[in-house]
Amino acid sequence: MKTEKNQRFFVSPKTKKFSKKTHLIIGIVVLSYLIAIALYPSMPELIASHWNINGEVDGYMTKFWGLFLLPFVLTGCVVLFYFIPKIDPLKKNIKKFQNHYESFILVLTLYLFYINALTVTWNLGYRFDLNVFMIASISFLFIYIGFFLKTAKRNWFIGIRTPWTLSNDKVWEKTHQLGSKLFIASGIISLFGLFKSKCLIWFLLVPVLLSTLVLFVYSYLEWKKLKK
Repeated sequence: MKTEKNQRFFVSPKTKKFSKKTHLIIGIVVLSYLIAIALYPSMPELIASHWNINGEVDGYMTKFWGLFLLPFVLTGCVVLFYFIPKIDPLKKNIKKFQNHYESFILVLTLYLFYINALTVTWNLGYRFDLNVFMIASISFLFIYIGFFLKTAKRNWFIGIRTPWTLSNDKVWEKTHQLGSKLFIASGIISLFGLFKSKCLIWFLLVPVLLSTLVLFVYSYLEWKKLKK
């Protein structure tokens, strides 16, 4: 059995090559560029890039940035997450949830690719309520993050990072257990907004903002309790 010390991020311990998740992540990034290149000649010079709360277009980009901005962002995120385990002072803790960490990167990559696909599809002339598709995907992302938080160990980059969670493992653990429940609940509540289109954005924002506030205060109170 391989020891934790010999295991490397994004590399399969059996083959010593990139893991299946890493191949999928790289494949999604490459595919986003291929789609942008293939569609470039047929796209209008100005591409819709932002929609208001009513689902109406209120922002445009040039064709180049409209097609390549999200692939660039996607690339930047993947590179950043690749280096985090190398530069985090608590990298040993990240190794404790390494498999979940790589899954998180894959899910985030799929999410950004999905957002890019929605934008491209709209600009190809297909009309739909983009806010509904966006909110639905964000809701499921919140639910996934809720399950992910239960696995995260104390580190400087991933998770609920307050001065008090970062200073104590017990505070981190308790805050993330509560955060897991709150994020799952926020995702479920935001899904109900799909049935109330006029209040859609509030079903998304209010639970998340309240959860953030609760977790901030809760982490401080847990730290204070332990200090006493």
